[in-house]
Amino acid sequence: MKIVVLDGYTANPGDLSWEPLKEIGKLEVYERTAPSEVLSRAKDAEAVLTNKVVLSADTLKQLKCLKYVGVLATGYNVVDIVEAKKQGITVTNIPAYSSNSVAQMVFAHILNITNRVGYYARRNREGKWSSSKDFTYWDTPLMEISGKTMGIVGLGSIGSRVAKIAHQFGMDVFAVTSKNSADLPEEIHKTTLDGLLATSDILSLHCPLTDSTKEMINAENIAKMKKGAILINTGRGALVNENDVAEALESGHLGGYGADVMCQEPPVPDSPLLKTPNAFITPHIAWATYEARGRLVDMAVANVKAFVEGKAVNVVNK
Repeated sequence: MKIVVLDGYTANPGDLSWEPLKEIGKLEVYERTAPSEVLSRAKDAEAVLTNKVVLSADTLKQLKCLKYVGVLATGYNVVDIVEAKKQGITVTNIPAYSSNSVAQMVFAHILNITNRVGYYARRNREGKWSSSKDFTYWDTPLMEISGKTMGIVGLGSIGSRVAKIAHQFGMDVFAVTSKNSADLPEEIHKTTLDGLLATSDILSLHCPLTDSTKEMINAENIAKMKKGAILINTGRGALVNENDVAEALESGHLGGYGADVMCQEPPVPDSPLLKTPNAFITPHIAWATYEARGRLVDMAVANVKAFVEGKAVNVVNK
């Protein structure tokens, strides 16, 4: 079996190993693959692994040897799964590998906004504390999150983990979810989106990007939120209207925006959120801890092995 990894660099820039895949078949690993290079690199492959390289219907039709596509992520919108099924190509993904790491990033953003650790570290380097007349120095509001209301949109693996951590911080947790109230832990209270917007001191987005959730956080819904509320987005950039969020931050209606995702990645240099005060953007790294990437690579290998053995797991196009 010939196995081709089209864009292996982000998952494994060199600190992990693809060696276990060599035990399954002949392996070729590319750090990055341009759209114009996909056919030439994958033409003889029976198995292709991709993270962000798109495998369209037209491309799949031309890859006559292809039997398996392993997506190196949880989301699999980079592959036309309908066409893959028509061609008899099995497509798998890697669920829940980064839940702990993404939940950690959610609270990294929350604590950065409420405690301003980075800001005060910079102020100290500028000599502000050294020149203070008092034993302490602060010039921004500081918030204790215990007792505040945490709103969560989506209670999948990551959203549920965030809810658990929020509860441990002493927060009241409310969520918009398709799950039945009776099936939720007692510390999570189900509500409507309007109810969540009206009550949340901190709102965190963990739902899939669909036609109904695209730009769900827009000017109209931001107006329903508490003045000074904090918005966190580690889901998908397009869950928010970035211009509306920037305007709400400028006006002070939103107290802070912490995001690890943007509508366009990498973002355009003149994106308003990159320059807006109280917008804190990290470059899509919540998933990229060493531990999470290690689980990703291990699960990718396990997915290929299971397919070869005729016991495919994590199949998304059954």
